[in-house]
Amino acid sequence: MMEKGPAVVGVGRTKFGEHYEREPEDLVEEAGLGALASVGVEREDLDACFFADYFLPITNKIGLEEGFLSELLELNIPMEITRSFSSALSNASNAIQAGKYSLVLVGGMEKMTDRWDKIRDDLMLLEDPWSYYAGGTHESNHELMLRSYLKTHNIHNKERTSMMHSLAELSVRNHENALKNEFAQFQRRISVDAVLKSRRELRRPLGLYDFAPVSDGASALILTNSDSAGSYTSDPVNILGYSLATDFITFPSRGDLTGFLASRIAMKEALEEAEVGLNEISILQMHDQSTLVGLVTLEDLGFYERGKAWKGIQEDYNHGEGCYEVDCKRLFVNVNGGLKADGNPLGATGGAHIHEVFRQLRGEAGQRQVKVDTLQNGCVHELEGFGTKAYVFLLGVN
Repeated sequence: MMEKGPAVVGVGRTKFGEHYEREPEDLVEEAGLGALASVGVEREDLDACFFADYFLPITNKIGLEEGFLSELLELNIPMEITRSFSSALSNASNAIQAGKYSLVLVGGMEKMTDRWDKIRDDLMLLEDPWSYYAGGTHESNHELMLRSYLKTHNIHNKERTSMMHSLAELSVRNHENALKNEFAQFQRRISVDAVLKSRRELRRPLGLYDFAPVSDGASALILTNSDSAGSYTSDPVNILGYSLATDFITFPSRGDLTGFLASRIAMKEALEEAEVGLNEISILQMHDQSTLVGLVTLEDLGFYERGKAWKGIQEDYNHGEGCYEVDCKRLFVNVNGGLKADGNPLGATGGAHIHEVFRQLRGEAGQRQVKVDTLQNGCVHELEGFGTKAYVFLLGVN
């Protein structure tokens, strides 16, 4: 376990959704000031800022984002830009551990609906160039993975129908969880029949309700070291271990097309660093870009055997308890609604994951608070591209 590791002492976020009427600075300000206020510090107390966005220069013609932030915060401290929130948090954590900074703001935002007519084309920038020039859509690789998964694991006929039903159940469960999340983009129930109907109408194996939406929003947190955390709050959430891994950008060129090797590597290394076992994780926030990615992520992170997660999803859905039974332990997954229902403003998505685990571990999640005798550690998983990069953070309280 890390000595003098990073600790999260405050969080903030906006509601995710279609914020046509709001400027980027409004969203950043709401999330950032919320994080600062939650721990009672001022902008002037910050040593540095690490910020994430994928498309802000494209969607809102904001070029040097660090200068934009400096003007917004009226500060001249070091500021760095990354793509994903997890990348920003990883860099900030490294700096905290190295003793470079003591108090850091980590933030992320996106205004994807400001370029609604082109955003699907922009999203293909995160996929491999061959798919892009061949006319592939953002959903193409998901369907390629689905076909490979079915073939590799020999899932046919009734079992195939059953597995596709379990994917629909993942979507339904996310929407159900989001009903109690005031920040969620979609706060309405859907049915398994609606998911299946959407697939039939599109004549595709995965339909509208299988994919995360296009979203706007921002998220932020305040990071310090574990030794100093007690001076800001009585119950900090420590980052026990974290890791990232990278894979080929061209999906068909990878050795395994039924999951993400980067996720498996990152999870293994994070668990080793944290000295935490899988059975000690109670809550998981995973990057479910689609219902299929949600399914394979449960396998990649080690909670189910390869090719078997769909059976576990179906069994636990039928029990109706809102959690998974993994090795006789209860695992709560995407209790805020996940990317499907909470929303997916790319640069801010990982921050929403951290926000949820932070609130849950401190018992501050309100109506959606997980009800267990002892809530153990939390796991946060985020992807860049189609499994090209994977990040895993393990969090816990003293």
